[in-house]
Amino acid sequence: MSKYEPLWEYLKSTKKENYQLSYEKIRNILGFEINHSFLNYKKEAKEYGYEVGKISMKEKNILFHKIK
Repeated sequence: MSKYEPLWEYLKSTKKENYQLSYEKIRNILGFEINHSFLNYKKEAKEYGYEVGKISMKEKNILFHKIK
C-alpha cells in the first residue's frame, strides 16, 4: 500500500473531471506534508483514474485530471 493511497482514494470518490487541491488540503487528507518524493508516486494516480497535472509551488496547489 502506497503512503499516497488516501489521496488517490479521495480523488476517486469525488468523480470530478478536474480537481485542484491545495497543499494544505492534501496534508489534511494524508496526515503529512508532501515533498519532492511525491514526484515518484504521482504515476500511481492513474490506477485510480486520475493523472497529476500542474504542480504549482508558487500557489501551493496541484491540479488533477480525470482520465477518459
